[in-house]
Amino acid sequence: MTSTEILEEAFGRMPDAIRRAVSGLDADQLMVRPTATGNGKGNSVAWLIWHLTRVQDNHIADAAQLPELWLREGWAERFGLDLDPADTGYGHSSSQVEKVRPASAELLVEYYDAVHSRTLEYIAGLGEVDLDRILDASWDPPVTLRVRLVSVVEDCMQHAGQAAYVRGLLI
Repeated sequence: MTSTEILEEAFGRMPDAIRRAVSGLDADQLMVRPTATGNGKGNSVAWLIWHLTRVQDNHIADAAQLPELWLREGWAERFGLDLDPADTGYGHSSSQVEKVRPASAELLVEYYDAVHSRTLEYIAGLGEVDLDRILDASWDPPVTLRVRLVSVVEDCMQHAGQAAYVRGLLI
């Protein structure tokens, strides 16, 4: 199996995880934030799925040197969030988490599907040499495209797992 095939397999597991996390949840359930002892409210399913999708969109767009789908295809307008359109959710405060209120689980899935499709299309066009391209030389060792893509997989799967946990508290 090549590196790109492994990446395709890893990213290919995410759509089912996303769908399982939001399946059957209404808009109110998507917004439930479990209480975390000592630090306020936890993240909602809506925020977790939105955030992981925004990060994947942002990182793939950056690596491919393309505009984010969030901005280019009107997802920011469709979601209508009271946030900076460039916001990915990184470092959000509790009040910012509260602002991520999608109309439905379907909207979250539709945005994820668009990002997922672009991700697989991008990965399919990569070779081993491409994966060794340095994206960020400020780190030691420098961050290659391979490392960035693995990081995106890991981050997204962690957040999908968190969303599944929150869903489990609701159902």
